Amino acid sequence: MRLTPASNRAPVFFVLLALAVSAARGAAHAAAESEPAKAAIETSLATAKGQIRQFAFDGEPNTFFASEKNPESSDHFTLVFEKPVKVKSIAVVTGRPDGGDALEAGRLLVSADAKAFRELSTFADGKTQAMLPNESIKAVRIEPAVNLKHALAIRELEIESDPPVAVFKYPVEFRIDVEDEPKLKDWAEKVAKVCAVAYPMINEELKSEGYKPPSVVTLALKSDYRGVAFASGSRITGSVKYFEDHPDDVGAIIHETSHVVQNYHGRNNPGWLVEGVSDYVRFFKFEPGKIGRINAGRAHYNGSYRVTAAFLAYVTDKYDKRLVLKLNKLMREGRYKKEVFKELTGKDLEELDREWLATLHTKS
Repeated sequence: MRLTPASNRAPVFFVLLALAVSAARGAAHAAAESEPAKAAIETSLATAKGQIRQFAFDGEPNTFFASEKNPESSDHFTLVFEKPVKVKSIAVVTGRPDGGDALEAGRLLVSADAKAFRELSTFADGKTQAMLPNESIKAVRIEPAVNLKHALAIRELEIESDPPVAVFKYPVEFRIDVEDEPKLKDWAEKVAKVCAVAYPMINEELKSEGYKPPSVVTLALKSDYRGVAFASGSRITGSVKYFEDHPDDVGAIIHETSHVVQNYHGRNNPGWLVEGVSDYVRFFKFEPGKIGRINAGRAHYNGSYRVTAAFLAYVTDKYDKRLVLKLNKLMREGRYKKEVFKELTGKDLEELDREWLATLHTKS
């Protein structure tokens, strides 16, 4: 058999390699394009008690947003996408489930850049619907056409687009309390937005059947608190001094938001594991790569916080990808016992600890 000289074959090889790389990049780009776009809500209206903004775009017809006060014609309720999407149709239903507070005089507007808006349709009988020719849209806005004599209530927005816009599966609204230090208002608002965006991820990591997380979370900054932050129920309290000195430590609030979602009531849950799960969410899901070095000479599975988080990450990766999800469910139901590690991995905590520590010594 006659062989083709390498010099003749090389160009063909590189052409094929380039085509393969190009195809892989194209597939990755297509996958990214097909992923649902995330959305956020911006509005000039304060929220009535319990009727949070994200209820207007959660796919549930019986939930609704309601404004605290009667809006004026200059007010707005705007759904902003993280990136422009090709919109085919938009439908909006306003009013409460009992029919009250339907918007009779209002406008539906759209924007390609979330800055300049144009009117698309008007409301009649509390509803509006509009078709678009796959127009690139980044924001959808609802405005009263006149000063209203009742609250603005929005039952649901429905948007058909490519890629689709993800509804708020875990609706939440973060409310801030910076009365002790008003200068931290901008910081607190930014952190609240970060936590709201991370809320679906946190809930997916800590979900269990039949459980619904809090839909309203308060972030309060207090000058007389000397720790970092702590969570109690659906309230997160942070230290004014600490976050003045460490404004980049957003992960600390993500940790406390994880505690809000955990919502454990069982007395048998060990503190090291409760804190470890929260730090697992923080360091391995929210800000991976920032956990820092674990001291192999002093670490053990029950070291709590980031030490336990690293232990959980090791066991999850090697033995059970759903380990944290299962541990969370057991602690939420008050059924945790240390023997569960043996049931899930075939090894008890002490065996797993020795195995994990051996990997740390290897790395050091």
